[in-house]
Amino acid sequence: MRKIISLNQNWKFYQNDQCSQINLPHTWNAADGQDGGNDYFRGSCRYVRELEKPETAAGSRVFLEIKGAAMAAWVSLNGEELAVHQGGYSAFRVELTEHLRERNELCITVDNGDNDIVYPQKADFTFYGGLYRDVNLIVVPEEHFDLSYCGAPGIKITPVVNLKEKSALVTVETWQTGKGNVTVRVDGQSQTAAPENGYACVAFEIADVHLWDGIKDPYLYTASASLESGDEVSARFGCRAFSIDAQKGFLLNGRSYPLRGVSRHQDRKGVGNALTMEHHREDMEIVRELGANTLRLAHYQHAQEFYDLCDENGIVVWAEIPYITMNMKNGRENTLHQMEELIAQCYNHPSIAVWGLSNEITAASAVNEDLLENHRLLNELCHRMDTTRLTTMANVFMLETDSPILEIPDVNSYNLYFGWYLGDLEQNDEFFDDFHRKYPERPIGFSEYGADANPQYQSSQPEKGDYTESYQALYHEHMLEMIEKRPWLWASHVWNLFDFAADGRDEGGKHGENQKGLVTFDRQTRKDAFYLYKAAWNPEPMVHLCGSRYADRAEDVTQIKVYSNVEEVSLYVDGGLFETQSGKRIFRFSVPISGEHTIEAKAAGQSDRITVRRVETPNPDYVFVKKQDVVNWFDQDEFDPDCYSVSDTLADLRANPEAGAIVNQMMEKGAASRGDVAEAVKDNPGLQRMMGRMTLISLLKQAGDIDEESVRQLNRILQKIKKS
Repeated sequence: MRKIISLNQNWKFYQNDQCSQINLPHTWNAADGQDGGNDYFRGSCRYVRELEKPETAAGSRVFLEIKGAAMAAWVSLNGEELAVHQGGYSAFRVELTEHLRERNELCITVDNGDNDIVYPQKADFTFYGGLYRDVNLIVVPEEHFDLSYCGAPGIKITPVVNLKEKSALVTVETWQTGKGNVTVRVDGQSQTAAPENGYACVAFEIADVHLWDGIKDPYLYTASASLESGDEVSARFGCRAFSIDAQKGFLLNGRSYPLRGVSRHQDRKGVGNALTMEHHREDMEIVRELGANTLRLAHYQHAQEFYDLCDENGIVVWAEIPYITMNMKNGRENTLHQMEELIAQCYNHPSIAVWGLSNEITAASAVNEDLLENHRLLNELCHRMDTTRLTTMANVFMLETDSPILEIPDVNSYNLYFGWYLGDLEQNDEFFDDFHRKYPERPIGFSEYGADANPQYQSSQPEKGDYTESYQALYHEHMLEMIEKRPWLWASHVWNLFDFAADGRDEGGKHGENQKGLVTFDRQTRKDAFYLYKAAWNPEPMVHLCGSRYADRAEDVTQIKVYSNVEEVSLYVDGGLFETQSGKRIFRFSVPISGEHTIEAKAAGQSDRITVRRVETPNPDYVFVKKQDVVNWFDQDEFDPDCYSVSDTLADLRANPEAGAIVNQMMEKGAASRGDVAEAVKDNPGLQRMMGRMTLISLLKQAGDIDEESVRQLNRILQKIKKS
C-alpha cells in the first residue's frame, strides 16, 4: 500500500546567519515582498530538518515530494546532493531509497535570486521565495505507479465526448515499474491489462454520459488503477467538449458558453504565497459569489488543490507558465520544462481548457527568430502532450496585430489598458472591432483589463488616474458593456480578482501593491466594481449601493448609484420612498442632501444601506493627489504657440533635442517609481508610438502623482524653447 507522510513540521530555516524554527508552507518574503521599494530579499535560504527512516516493507521505495519551491531548489540528504529543480511553481520528486540511513539530515536550499535561466525574472508581481507548499514522503511497494516523471500522477485520462450519441470514450493510460498486471476501474467497469515496457492503456465506453457542464453541473467521474503489489492511484475527470469559434466564441458541450471571469494570483496580505487549503477555499467562495465561470490562473502553475476546486465548481481555466515580459536567450529550456511539468501534472483536470504559452512576452523583447522559435517549440510540445486542448497567449496591448507571433498559438488574447494607463475607454472597443474586421477567421479574447482603486479614495467626478473606487466602477461599467456587445470574444478576464503584491510599485496610496483587484489584498473588502460583475454574472437576486465609503459629500445634490440584477429598484431616503426605477443593472438617482441621511435600496426582497453626510468642503482623505487638477488651471493659462508647451505631443517634443531631453528625464523618473517592469518596457516601440500621439499634459494627468507647481515649472521651461 502507498503511504504519504507529511514533512511540513519542524524545519530549521536559515537566512543569512539567522536561524528560526518554522513549519510549512513558508515564504521568506511575506513581509518585505509586500511593502514597496522593490528591495525584498532575493537570494538563497536553507530549510533543514531531521528525517527518520520510515518503516518499510522489503523492496519498498521512498520518494521525497516537494509541491512548490520558489524558484530553484537543491535537495541534499546527509550532505549528498540528490537533485536540482528549476521552476518555482510545479511539484517535483526525488527518490531517497538508496540514500537513507536510520537517522538523516534533509536539506533543501531554495533560491529566488536574479538570473537569466529560470522564469520569471521581469514581471509586475513579487517573486516570493520559499518552500511555500507541502513537502511529503511517499512510500510505495517495489512495483508501483511511476513517481519519477515530471511530478506526474502516473495515470492519464483522456475522455472524448460524442455529443450526438451522448456517450464518451475514456482512455486511461498508466506508467508503472515491474511486470505485474494493471487493473483499471471507471464508472463501474473494470479492465485488466498487461503492461509493456512499463506502460498500459485501456479504453472504456460510457453510455448516457453525465457531462461536466460548467458551473451548472460540474459532474466528476473517478478512474482508479491498481497493481498486484497493492499500489493504487486514482484521479477524477470530467467528460466535456470544448471548442472556440471566431464568430461564436467559446462553446461548451456544443453550445455557446461565453467565458466571463477574472484572473487570480496565489498570494494574500501578510501571508505571501504560502497559502493553506482554507485560503484556497475562501478564494473559490469569492469566485462563486461573483458568478464568474472562468479563471485565468496567472502567471504560473497554481496549487493542485486549487485546480481541484475549479473542477468541483465548474470553473473553466486558462493555465499557463511564467514565460513573461522578457525573453531570455538562456531560458528556452526552462520554458519547455515548466510547460512539460504543467501539462504532466494538470492534464487530468477537466476545468482546464487552454494552455497559455506566454504573457506580454513582447513587452521588453523584440519579435525575432529566437522568440518565435521558442513559441513554436512550446506550441508543438503542448500538442504533442495533449491533443485535446488548444493553446493561447496573452499579448501586450502595444503588439501589432499583424505580428507573426500571433500565428503560432491556436487562439489569441490581448491585454488592453486603454482608459487606465493611456488612451480612452472607447479605444478598447475600437481595438477589438478592428481586429475582428481584419481577421474574421481568428478567435480573439480579452485576457487582461483593469484599473487600480484604493477604496479610501472617492470622488463625485472620478477620472482616469485618480485611483478612486469611483473611477474603477465607471471603468468596469464601460468594459462590461463593451464585452457583452461582442459575444465573439472567446474569453474575458478582469485583471484581477484580488489586489496582489508587486513590491516594485509605489502608487495609489499603497506601497508594494497592484490595486486592480475587485477585492482587497486581505480579502476583507469587496470594491464597488465587484458588485457590478456580481449583478451581471450571479443570477441570485442582489442589490448593492455604491459609495458606502464616500460618506462625506460636498455637493447639494448627490448621485446615488445602485447595482442590481433585479429589473426594478426602489430607493429610500431616511425611511421614506424617494424613487422607484426600472432598468438593467445600473440605477442612478439624484438625491438632494442637507445633513446626514440614511440611504436604502430595495429590490426583490434584498436591501442595502449606506449613510451620507453633506459637508461644506470635500474630505481631503478621499483624494490621492491633494492638488488642483492640472488640466483646469492649464487651460486658463496663456502660452506662446511658437514655443513648446505641455500641450504638445510627446513625439513633437522628442523631435527637438532640448525639449526631448527634458521630457525623457521626467519619463525615466516616472517609470522608476512604478517598478522594474515599467522600467523594462518603457522603450517598447509600440508603446512609444502610442504615447507619442498623446499630449504631455494628458500623460501627466494619467500619472496622477505630479503637483500643479511642478507642471507649471515644466511648462515654463518648455516655453523657453522655440519650435523650429
